[in-house]
Amino acid sequence: MENKSLKRVHPPAFKAKVAIEAIKGEKTLAELTSIYGIHHSMIIKWKQAVLAGLDGIFSDKRKLKETDDRELISELYRQIGRLKVEVDFLKKKMGIFEGRE
Repeated sequence: MENKSLKRVHPPAFKAKVAIEAIKGEKTLAELTSIYGIHHSMIIKWKQAVLAGLDGIFSDKRKLKETDDRELISELYRQIGRLKVEVDFLKKKMGIFEGRE
């Protein structure tokens, strides 16, 4: 027996296709619901998500985030290297102290 309460997972490409159709406005919401078998509230939600994300396409926020990420990674590697040197130094010193006991 098939459980109809399970959520269907739609790939991003499908969501984008449906949202673009809704944005075009060539078909009514009822027609899109019938064609794609998606509840009208989901189509509205996907359409709103696309429209909300459009301003990000034309901004430099993505490039700034990538630059920030690269700088953070570089700084973390630098700190890891410094800490490794410190640990190695302390291990050597502990070896000297252990030898004197």
